[in-house]
Amino acid sequence: MDTKVFEEYESEVRSYCRHFPTVFTKAKGAYFYDEDGNEYIDFFCGAGAVNYGHNNPEIKKKLIEYLENDGVMHALDMYTVPKREFIQTFEEKVLKPRGLNYKIQFPGPTGTNANEAALKLARKVKKRRNVFAFMGAFHGMTLGSLALTTDKSSRGGAGVPLENVTFIPAPYMFPELDTIAYMQKLLDDDHSGIEKPAAVFLETIQAEGGIRVFEIEWLQKVRKFCDDNDILMVVDDVQVGCCRSGTFFSFERANIQPDIVTMSKSIGGYGLPLAITLFKPELDVWTPGEHNGTFRGNQLAFVAAKGGIEYMLANNIESEVRRKGEIVKEFITKEILPLDERLELRGMGLIWGIEFEKISAGLADKVIEKCFENGLIIEGAGRKNSVVKLMPPLVVEDETLIKGMEIIKKSVTEELAKL
Repeated sequence: MDTKVFEEYESEVRSYCRHFPTVFTKAKGAYFYDEDGNEYIDFFCGAGAVNYGHNNPEIKKKLIEYLENDGVMHALDMYTVPKREFIQTFEEKVLKPRGLNYKIQFPGPTGTNANEAALKLARKVKKRRNVFAFMGAFHGMTLGSLALTTDKSSRGGAGVPLENVTFIPAPYMFPELDTIAYMQKLLDDDHSGIEKPAAVFLETIQAEGGIRVFEIEWLQKVRKFCDDNDILMVVDDVQVGCCRSGTFFSFERANIQPDIVTMSKSIGGYGLPLAITLFKPELDVWTPGEHNGTFRGNQLAFVAAKGGIEYMLANNIESEVRRKGEIVKEFITKEILPLDERLELRGMGLIWGIEFEKISAGLADKVIEKCFENGLIIEGAGRKNSVVKLMPPLVVEDETLIKGMEIIKKSVTEELAKL
């Protein structure tokens, strides 16, 4: 394994490679392969960017055909056939069947770009600076999105004050606290010292926050709170959208319609960079070019994104995720949680977290390292990185899914034996 060139020339900012110290050469479906011939099951899924599996053959065919026909590769926000076909497919196959009426904006190609656009638009529409976000949130690493993010180490890299955000305790933090009433009090109390926000930003499932699933009733109350107070509701579906929760949008289970929705990662279909910011038509107050970027609208990603939606529909991915989610829940409940009564399980669909904090926050990192040694790529999340986070490709075969969980069980058993 030759990593000298990375260690000598690449910045110290690199992180995932430190957890998975090998040089990868190939990926297919739910598997990675390295240059030494080792095989790894992937429960990391590009942090949610390859929901339809690595090198999905049906999407790959469409990409190769487009490349062979000299399709446009870069067009800023000019009109192109791939963009037209993606918009038509997304509107007809995703939005309209769900009764959603959104305009589509293509910001830069990453999740933080989508959230930056949402943040700017919300402030522009409501003419207010402040926004509410929730403790445990992760919304991105550029300054606006980072101001919405609570992770201490991430915020420490900003180098400037991160302002104009009021953080609200997430509902799981203080079960005895009515967070909705708390937010209302902040608005009504003339001594709260808090400026009325333009928007409330939230993830319906806090992924980096430790796989915290927000309850349906609470989400509905947030929607009502926003309606009652002329505040925009913004849902960040960058990581848990595209069927990860068991429905295309993670908020569908609550039967609500956010004012703004942000998506990236697997909206690109094939792991290609693409992001979209969706908003109700009446919010479209942008002037031409007021928010732009050189790579807004990745042409090749449009092809893959359309292919991803078609694949999702043809293969009943939403229902398959719900079915596989029950397999995960049952296995962990019966096979892993009994290993130590202090372990906890949280999640839904195909995003799950095993909490180790009550044993030792550092144990999760050791389990992740042991999983890698045993042939499984998996990452951590949550406070003190105390959660082992399961996020396999949505197309993972049942046999591979169970094999991966058996590796987790084996790794947890081995690490618990060392305590």
